[in-house]
Amino acid sequence: MPRSERSPLLLAGLLAVAGVAHFAAPRQFDATIPRMLPGSPRAWTYGSGAVELALAAGVAAPRTRAVAAKAAAAFFVGVFPANVKMAVDWRHRPAPQRTAALARLPLQLPLVLWARGVARNGEGRS
Repeated sequence: MPRSERSPLLLAGLLAVAGVAHFAAPRQFDATIPRMLPGSPRAWTYGSGAVELALAAGVAAPRTRAVAAKAAAAFFVGVFPANVKMAVDWRHRPAPQRTAALARLPLQLPLVLWARGVARNGEGRS
């Protein structure tokens, strides 16, 4: 299978693993939810996990791939404030944890570009 054909499935897999993680270990995600959001952090954790699972299914299916990948790109932009919050909150943690939190920030851009590329390659296919 050529790389371009695997790319959507890899993105779907990443989204699925992340979605499952939100339900399997919600506490770590609760801590990244910005306080300014209404409702409980757990509701946002479960909601974002459900969205990731839905996006994974959409990206995996050729008929919905383009629209789901565009939505995934928007989702990656939308969760960026949680990554910023994590980096700020972890600024006094040991160096490995602090480095991991800071490394997440620039990684959002490749995720957005990857999802956009999958959307672009998935347009016009059924």
